[in-house]
Amino acid sequence: MEQPSDEHQGGGPVYTVDELAARAGVTVRTVRFYGTRGLLPPPVIGARRVGWYGPGHLSRLALIEELRRQGMTLAAIERYLEQLPADLSARDLAVHRALVAAWAPESAEEITRRELERRAGRVLADRDVERLAAMGVVERGAEPDVFRLDGSLLRLGVELLDVPIGHETILASRTVLLAHAREAAQELARLFREQVWNPYRESGEDPDHLAAMKSLSAEMQPMVIQALVTAFQRSLSEELGAAFRTPRP
Repeated sequence: MEQPSDEHQGGGPVYTVDELAARAGVTVRTVRFYGTRGLLPPPVIGARRVGWYGPGHLSRLALIEELRRQGMTLAAIERYLEQLPADLSARDLAVHRALVAAWAPESAEEITRRELERRAGRVLADRDVERLAAMGVVERGAEPDVFRLDGSLLRLGVELLDVPIGHETILASRTVLLAHAREAAQELARLFREQVWNPYRESGEDPDHLAAMKSLSAEMQPMVIQALVTAFQRSLSEELGAAFRTPRP
């Protein structure tokens, strides 16, 4: 298969529209539709007018699909994407998608190892599968080569396979993240319940108002997630910068 030049590749993998659609689990028609709506940047046009897509396209497409699963309209998704910084990397977009998916009901699917490798875009050694399990991306099923997959975390998990972090560190990091994420979610839910939901319920408002409040709580989720992501990214950058800063003599 003809590949684009290194300049087009930018050092990362590239996909045709068919390959991009297969990796994202959507149809080619869907990819092109998002492109016409401006939700997905245009591909790089190579020789013979072949369009090539990169990791950023894949992560953005996955985020769009997750937002749609959350019930957002295309117009709302467009507004959401417009608020994101223009220089977000594919990994940043993967983080956004993972956090957005965290608000959705669990949607794990059973998948064979062969299909897992196809979706991951690479051959997975046993050690790779163990690392994905430590990150919560997969769980081993009853059969040796059948897994329960959390598709929302797959792309980010595959990228982290090449990061030189030990298995124990991954497990410890996941424990810390889950504990603090749960604590933040509980506190935000408490604030919403006490400051917004309870006053409406106790005031005896009509059912339409109560239904509107439930709808509002669902619509707030992407905004809350975006705020959490932004705050976390800034805090993490500051903490890592301080941790690796060379002390002055």
